[in-house]
Amino acid sequence: MDTSNPAAVLKTVLPKVPLLLQTAAWHTLGMSKTSSKWDLRTELVVKFIRALVSSPAPTPIGKQQRMSIRDPGIKGPMWISKITIPTPGEDNVKTALVNAVDALKEGGEQYTLPEMVPVEAEWTGFRAGADGHRQRPDLSEQQHYERLMKEVTSDVTVLYFHGGALFLMDPASHRVPCSKIAKMTGGRVLSVRYRLAPKHAFPEALLDALIAYLALLSPTPGSFHEPVPANNIVFAGDSAGGNLSMALVQFILQLHRGVPTGSKPILRFHGVDVEVPLPAGVAPNSGWMDLTRCMPSIYENSQFDYLPPPPSIDEMKHFPEDDMWPADPPRGDLYCDTSMLCHPLVSPMAAKDWTGVCPVWLGYGTECLTDEGKVVARRIARQGGTVVWQEYEAMPHCFALIFEHLEGGKRCFRSWTTFMNDVVEGKAIETHGLFITAKKYHETRVDVTDLLHELSEADVDDRMSEAREKRRTGEDGETKVLPRL
Repeated sequence: MDTSNPAAVLKTVLPKVPLLLQTAAWHTLGMSKTSSKWDLRTELVVKFIRALVSSPAPTPIGKQQRMSIRDPGIKGPMWISKITIPTPGEDNVKTALVNAVDALKEGGEQYTLPEMVPVEAEWTGFRAGADGHRQRPDLSEQQHYERLMKEVTSDVTVLYFHGGALFLMDPASHRVPCSKIAKMTGGRVLSVRYRLAPKHAFPEALLDALIAYLALLSPTPGSFHEPVPANNIVFAGDSAGGNLSMALVQFILQLHRGVPTGSKPILRFHGVDVEVPLPAGVAPNSGWMDLTRCMPSIYENSQFDYLPPPPSIDEMKHFPEDDMWPADPPRGDLYCDTSMLCHPLVSPMAAKDWTGVCPVWLGYGTECLTDEGKVVARRIARQGGTVVWQEYEAMPHCFALIFEHLEGGKRCFRSWTTFMNDVVEGKAIETHGLFITAKKYHETRVDVTDLLHELSEADVDDRMSEAREKRRTGEDGETKVLPRL
């Protein structure tokens, strides 16, 4: 929906008015299934978004993508400095990623070799004293960065990957949450404009993420920033960005498996040998960990979420074609060949080995993606990793970014950014889990190692393999439903 165009807004909203009136009436009378868990505003927003993404008249992929990456402009309490990281002159980085992808394959998986390109990103900081309408000053990008740094009060640098199902959104769409992260941590955020599917298939987005990390560790000539120590960096992202953040960590772990204990892997980057340690921590918010979408919560939690369950193959047959989709040559998933859906760098839930991982924060609502987060959390905890797990009852996907007015949204965002500060400051963090109830926000401790105990590791593997096979043979529809924006 193009919010900058009043006519487009009316065209989108007016047909939904009867639904919103009915929702308000049912909620007020206590007749909706969620009225005991949500306030009226939450119910209206979730039902409205659900109606948009479940429209019987889907929008072609290309149009969805173009709408979602439209830049609304820069204003309000934020500093933005746009940068471009030049393409490395060496193939070392790409080769390392390809080797890791191949080493983690089970056999038979197919993917397209990535190309290296310049990577765009935005430094984001909080601009104190600016109201929501304050325009961006007419300064050079370097001057904007210098102004940003004058307001930084901590060592935290967040490498951020935006959400959007790996084919939508942009750093421009996530400036508000990134500036809020900068405000609450006292640090700065580098938000990456990674390449989007379906034009750019796996592993090109992951390659962009890796190049951005290397550029923090070892700035390229002409960069505004000084080298950033890995122990000052936190990977973070929402939804698909959470996927990329965990995939990048898993890639770094794979690099470390290939060197002697006590050593750090080295990649040649713009003429410099760069050590590649793990970051201080990784913090996905409503992270998308399973592209097969095979877990029970996909259906069981749907009443609390605006993400609809996967479409049927018949629905996919009627999805409108355009110059982006179907892909050429054809493949069964927007992001990758269906043979890759259970690869650890595509679906982090498929990763078996998290030994030696940095501290991890995972936050979810009672949403469609909750179960896959639970599998990742328990697996890391069982292998001795440090995990902070939080589940907020009855909250939908990415609620902390959408429902800032709710106490649950505030708590989740505060926990998220507190974790970032704590890992950078080197504070001791213990594995622990919390279930936070709706409305009253009572906290109950949960055993992270026992999350989703009704499904064994073998059960999870079987579900993923079965879902991949259905996708490969055309028995099931697209993975994460193609949102109808």
